[in-house]
Amino acid sequence: MRSVWRNVDEEENSEEEEMTVKIRFFARFRELLGTDIITDVGVGMMFTSLITTIVKKKPEGYAAIFDEDGAFREFVILMKNGKRVEIADAAKTPVEDGDELAVFPPVAGG
Repeated sequence: MRSVWRNVDEEENSEEEEMTVKIRFFARFRELLGTDIITDVGVGMMFTSLITTIVKKKPEGYAAIFDEDGAFREFVILMKNGKRVEIADAAKTPVEDGDELAVFPPVAGG
């Protein structure tokens, strides 16, 4: 399922540059939130803020990814353009035009 969401920022400023970002959720998160969400964001948006804004629209998905305090659950795996982003760094990791963000649940295999 592909979704296109626009105007993620609550405050719109026509002079502010907008960037297009793709967010992909995998496995259980995909079932709850969909995948290939394409959204416009303002300059200065951080990884955590964007994911929070997107998943708050679906309470079950939010509860799967974030804990009661609004922090990423420790098992969540985050990636930006194919590179791992540590949960501790996500709040200060800026999102840039054309980025692809990925959110994974824990991965198990044998």
